[in-house]
Amino acid sequence: MILKGAPVVAAMNEANAARCAALREKGVVPTLAVVRVGAREDDLSYEKGVMARCAKVGVEVKQFLLPADAAQEELLGVIACINADPSIHGCLLFRPLPRQFDDRTVRAALAPEKDIDGITDGSLAGVFTNTALGYPPCTAQACLEILKFYGIPLSGRRAVVVGRSLVVGKPAAMMLATVTLCNSRTRDLPEVCREADIVVVAMGKAGAVGAEHLREGQVVVDVGIHVNEEGKLCGDVRFGEAEPLVEAITPVPGGVGTVTTSVLVGHVVEAAEKTV
Repeated sequence: MILKGAPVVAAMNEANAARCAALREKGVVPTLAVVRVGAREDDLSYEKGVMARCAKVGVEVKQFLLPADAAQEELLGVIACINADPSIHGCLLFRPLPRQFDDRTVRAALAPEKDIDGITDGSLAGVFTNTALGYPPCTAQACLEILKFYGIPLSGRRAVVVGRSLVVGKPAAMMLATVTLCNSRTRDLPEVCREADIVVVAMGKAGAVGAEHLREGQVVVDVGIHVNEEGKLCGDVRFGEAEPLVEAITPVPGGVGTVTTSVLVGHVVEAAEKTV
C-alpha cells in the first residue's frame, strides 16, 4: 500500500475548515503570523503553500517581512508584538536565520503557546513530557497523522526511528510506542531496522535505506526529500527496492511533506480554539 499524503490532506482540510467556521461564528478569526527575514527561495515556496492552505480553510495570515540585513533587535521586536497581540494565534518563523542572528535567543523569545511549528524549547518540553505546552514539530506530527489516517495501529508495535534531529527524529520517537532511536552510525543498523514493525527514516541522506534494512510486513515512513542526479525528487529510502517488499510506504514526493502544512494550519486552529 502506498501511503499517499493527498487523502490525508483532504480530510484535514475538511476538519480544519469546519473548526474555523465554528470559531468565526463565535467572533474568533484564526490568524497566523508569518515572519520571514530575507527572501530565500525555499522559504518563499513554503510560504506560498502555507498561505494557500490557510486561505482554503479560513485562517487569516499576517506577514512580517524583514530584509536579510535586519538587526536582531528588530526581529525580537516583531516577535514581542506577536506575543502581545491576542488576535494572532500562531507564529511561523522561517529558519535558518541569517548569520547575524543568534538562533537560540530568537527562538526563546517566542511564546510557546504561539509556537505552532515546534521550534521553542518550551514546545519540545511539551512533547517530551506529554503536556499541552506549545505544539510538536509539524513534520514529526505529519508522520503520525499519516499512520492514523490509514488505520495503522501503534499500540504494541515496535518502531525504529532513524535520525535523531529535534525537528523530526526525537519528537517522532516520543509520539510513537515502543521505540528504538538510531542514526547512521548505529551498529548493525540494517538488522535493527528489520526488527521493527514501523520504520521512520529521517536521516537527511538520499537513498540511505534500502532492501537490506527492510523485511515483509513493515510500514515505512520516509521523511527525506532530495534532488537526485537525474534532477528528480527522492527520499531517504530507495523506493524501488522497498515498495515491492514492505506492507506500506510513504512516497517521495507526495507523502509526509504534503501533510506538514496541514498540520501547521491545524495547530493555528487549535491555538485559536484555546482562546474561546
